[in-house]
Amino acid sequence: MTSDAAEMLAIRALQYLAGDERLMAGFLALTGVAVEDMREAAASPDFLSGVLDHLLGDEASLLAFAAQAGHPPTDIAIARDVLSRHAGS
Repeated sequence: MTSDAAEMLAIRALQYLAGDERLMAGFLALTGVAVEDMREAAASPDFLSGVLDHLLGDEASLLAFAAQAGHPPTDIAIARDVLSRHAGS
């Protein structure tokens, strides 16, 4: 998976979280990121990796997002690994 594809998948995952008030509240509480800082944070591979990591930590949400996105759950893990390798670049 390319880094661009991984970023796009992570952005879709962030949109998925944002579409569910409970999921988004949990994500914001864990990360400490303010809603108004979300757009800037989303430009960071490290942050996007964290979005995918968050989904990977909740099997029900992971499976629901994977089904909605049309990807097997393993793609989410692969995308997280790709982004983790590019974090800090």
